[in-house]
Amino acid sequence: MTVFEILNFNKELLSRLVLIGIKLEDCRFVDLYSEYEQMFRSGDKVTYIVSVLSEKYNVSERKVYGIIKHFKKDCTVHAV
Repeated sequence: MTVFEILNFNKELLSRLVLIGIKLEDCRFVDLYSEYEQMFRSGDKVTYIVSVLSEKYNVSERKVYGIIKHFKKDCTVHAV
């Protein structure tokens, strides 16, 4: 299957994701955010969580904070 065929087959879904602000790169950080939520629920401090996840996923602490903010954002699709 070619890149074009995959994009064409998923065009509607991808268009909706773009419309609500989801980037393709976001899928790389789903596990990171899941771990963040688990650690936060267990009572760990955000600064500690960010430090641990930054090291584990080899991204900057600033990036982890950005991912957390982005993933917490409410998604609503406005009818076009």
